[in-house]
Amino acid sequence: MDLVLALAGLALLLVAGDLLVRGAVALSLRLGIPALVVGLTVVAFGTSAPELLVSVQAVLRDAPAIAVGNVVGSNIANILLVLGLPALIAAVDPREHDTRRSYLMMLAASVLLIALCFLGPLHLWHAAVLLVLFGLMLADMARDAYRGRVAIPEEVQEAEGRAPLSRILLLLALGLIGLPLGADLLVDGAVGIATSFGVSEAVIGLTLVAVGTSLPELATTVMAAIRSRIDVAFGNVIGSNLFNILFILGVTSLFGPVPIDPVFLQRDLWVMLAASLVILPVVFRGWRVNRLGGVALLAGYGAFTYLLFAT
Repeated sequence: MDLVLALAGLALLLVAGDLLVRGAVALSLRLGIPALVVGLTVVAFGTSAPELLVSVQAVLRDAPAIAVGNVVGSNIANILLVLGLPALIAAVDPREHDTRRSYLMMLAASVLLIALCFLGPLHLWHAAVLLVLFGLMLADMARDAYRGRVAIPEEVQEAEGRAPLSRILLLLALGLIGLPLGADLLVDGAVGIATSFGVSEAVIGLTLVAVGTSLPELATTVMAAIRSRIDVAFGNVIGSNLFNILFILGVTSLFGPVPIDPVFLQRDLWVMLAASLVILPVVFRGWRVNRLGGVALLAGYGAFTYLLFAT
């Protein structure tokens, strides 16, 4: 029953998140807000909503290891799994988009998270640091947006911008109702699974919950690979990791102290940093991630998952 709850919650999160993004984009475009600003704010926040709701629910239900595991595990999955799987379809070529500054910001945020976790539990002052940096990052992204470096595909603008107002409001309502319900079901099921199988909440957060909330990014990159636009997805992965650390953990820490399980300090945070460093030559040297590279990334994720359940 716990597994059914978790899967039902995960499905509801994915559907509700998609509805919320579509409705928000349509409303913004209908109101005449520039597509660049929509892509920067509405879409980014909407795709991060499942991770945010799950992490907040986990803290409120006294399962903070799931909250931290969700962020750390999602960042690991975003690089090793979300970039690795599409590379089997089409090579990831980062040269068309300059992601060096965003990558350095992601790397700095990862190091900062490790430092804050060693100073944990995460409290209000940790949240303040993360959210202030998130605001600065958002301002930097806004500057890039107005220079034309962040945009929504034209086909999305055309499809969503013509939607009737009643449909837009229905999409928003269904998304806003479905997200908290899905998060509640997923956290309940995940805690139950951890209890039933004697697996720690940290491991469940790092695997089931993390991969589940990363499915939108995975689906997006796979479709991008099929449509030969995998270059766009590379920047989205870096942006998603930044949002996870600065925004999601920042907001989550506002809802109560977030204790840090010792296993995160000993292993998982360092795996997250190592995964981030793996793509350094891709960003700075323009190396393409071909099928062999994709296999290597997926093998790394498989080894990490095996290590979680073997120890």
